[in-house]
Amino acid sequence: MNFKVVNDAIAINLENANILSRLWFDYGQRIAQEQIKLFQARASQAADLLKPTQNLNIWTAWAHYVTDATQRSILVLDTLRQRGNAFNAHSDGNIPPVLDFDYDLVIDGRSLPRPVNYSLVVITPPAGVTIDPKRRPFMIVDPRAGHGAGIGGFKPESQVGDAFADGHAVYFVIFRQWPEPGQTLADVREAEAAFLDEIHRRHPDVEKPVVIGNCQGGWGCMLLAAAHPEKVGPIAINGAPMAYWGGTAGKNPMRYTGGRVGGVWPAMLMADLGNGVFDGSLLVQNFEELNPANSYWKKLYNLYAKVDTEAERFLEFERWWGGFFMMNEEEIRWIVENLFVGNRLAFGQAYFGDERIDLKNIRSPIIVFASHGDNITPPQQALNWIADTFHNVNEIKARGQRIVYLLHDSIGHLGIFVSAKVAGREHEAITDTMRAIEALPPGLYEMELEQGEDRLHIKFAPRSVDDILKLDDGRKDEEMFAAVARVSETGATVYENLVRPFVRAMVNEDTAKQFFRTRPLRLERSLLSDRNPLLAPMGAMAEQVRAHRQPVEANNPFLAAEHLMSDLIEQNLDLYRDIRDAFHELSFHAVYGSAPMQWVGRQEMVGREQTSGENLLMLPDVRNALANIETGGEAEGTVRMLELLSEARGYVRRSRLERELQIFATEQPFAAMGEDQRAKLIYEQSLIVRFATERAKASLPKLLDTPAERERALDLVMRVAGPVETMHPQALALYREFEAMLGRAPAASISNAEQAA
Repeated sequence: MNFKVVNDAIAINLENANILSRLWFDYGQRIAQEQIKLFQARASQAADLLKPTQNLNIWTAWAHYVTDATQRSILVLDTLRQRGNAFNAHSDGNIPPVLDFDYDLVIDGRSLPRPVNYSLVVITPPAGVTIDPKRRPFMIVDPRAGHGAGIGGFKPESQVGDAFADGHAVYFVIFRQWPEPGQTLADVREAEAAFLDEIHRRHPDVEKPVVIGNCQGGWGCMLLAAAHPEKVGPIAINGAPMAYWGGTAGKNPMRYTGGRVGGVWPAMLMADLGNGVFDGSLLVQNFEELNPANSYWKKLYNLYAKVDTEAERFLEFERWWGGFFMMNEEEIRWIVENLFVGNRLAFGQAYFGDERIDLKNIRSPIIVFASHGDNITPPQQALNWIADTFHNVNEIKARGQRIVYLLHDSIGHLGIFVSAKVAGREHEAITDTMRAIEALPPGLYEMELEQGEDRLHIKFAPRSVDDILKLDDGRKDEEMFAAVARVSETGATVYENLVRPFVRAMVNEDTAKQFFRTRPLRLERSLLSDRNPLLAPMGAMAEQVRAHRQPVEANNPFLAAEHLMSDLIEQNLDLYRDIRDAFHELSFHAVYGSAPMQWVGRQEMVGREQTSGENLLMLPDVRNALANIETGGEAEGTVRMLELLSEARGYVRRSRLERELQIFATEQPFAAMGEDQRAKLIYEQSLIVRFATERAKASLPKLLDTPAERERALDLVMRVAGPVETMHPQALALYREFEAMLGRAPAASISNAEQAA
């Protein structure tokens, strides 16, 4: 008997038992505390109901409430009937995007050499909007994760609206409901590359387009940038699940779905039942089950409670939510194997055929927007790819990459794309930052927002890979997810060889249509439509109600009782969700935390661990930069001093970057340079400052070897970094060191800032 193996197994099982007991206690304590707090609130509501009310005729109040409740019920049924009719009307697959803007078709993806269901449209600027021809255009890519396109321009206060407000031309990537036969995600990526080519043809004299990707569209844009770095400008990815294994215990239950269902084979089965097409309503159903209180009660009750004003907004949102867009089997399988279960993209192990997708190839600045309130893509899933792709921040800098992340405290997943508050603050900040981000030295930054009296102040605080990892509660649990990936591969092989032939033999186009029609979310809509004869009189009844509407008084006690009942139903559904999530997580740990599964997971993790003990000093770009440390002139000396000041300050403000860009565009020798030449200059000098700081300073007199050059360089640096009164003490001290080194006496008067220092 191998006692070491036995001892290891015992240790693993004991450790897992401790984790399970801790999770059990944490869940129980949190659920109990939440329920006690809610029951106290409900008891207070009930006590208010029992308080006597002067001048109240209980029977009159009851009659008024019954009349109002009946009318609202009719109006709600009519609204659901309209939703069902709209759903049926689009059963031919021609579902328009939910854009709140007019647009014109630029490229239909079906006309490309490899046809896809994606198209490029140009958004028509609303009245009063002027496009600045000198500003780079935007291309916005929405997710095809069961829903349709247009959520990034769903309302005037949106990503489209923010881009227009800043004077940018806006292009939008939309898609049809059904994929083209044989369409793959590689085909989609190449179609988006063709879209960028067309945008560049239309805007030949401006910088490369900004690319914005929402959720699934975010990682799609990263695939695009990794394959075609020369075509893509700055990238903003919002709520994009780049590292699906990430998350914290007790908070992110959706990441356990793959392990609970056994990996990818259920998606393969659903696609086979659809005759090679995966029904997007199944993805939407997964989203709805995350929050049953909202999906099955609160959303509908909100319509019922405010049906006089809420119906139009409800129908507009449902047009997007209930579009149910389809995927080919190859598409959904790639997504599940490489993202949801396999988590291969972040580790550089995702492939399109023989082509390996390497995120290190991306040269564009990247902005990542995530939220702690997002239960679909928490910050760990949005950011952990950085730690998986780069060994540390030095590697990010050595490769010339700029990554900026922005965290919201509470907004939910959909709110990242559609919230007017987010559009007016975070998305506006992201749009504004696009002008300045390429002037940032390479590195990893957190964007911090502070509302000032005059404007929104934006600061870029340098961060390390460890700062990203601190958002997680450790990554030991990833061994369990690696075991899920191995189980998934085994399950897929078994399904393909033993089950798939029989399923495909029973499926044809007619059975697939019937399969789609009978999915729960589709039935929910089609049954509540004019196709149901029981709802035939509902339209006429609703018109009568609207003509004789008698809303109940706001202080009616029966209306208050209705609100209390709704709150109790929501509370109980939330309790069910919390208990269900606890069971799912505990069962996941019980199965995949066991010794056999841990061994499987550890084997799967071999080769995924960062082996980037690569000597960054040996990278060609770093070697070339350090070889030229004493080569250059006024431009190199000026940029080097700016980079050194940024290092001393410890953060960078947007206003400083904007001044730098303005000077680079108007002052010689920078104005004569092209965009790529200036970017290369900043990159090289940042490498010199990062890897040879003292030599970088000491060699400044050799770069600036005439009094005139030294004066001009110091003046330009002060115009960017200053004025003196606002400079950070460490940056100001370093600037005085530059003056002494270059032989210029500092001003006789000492500023208040220096006195304070």
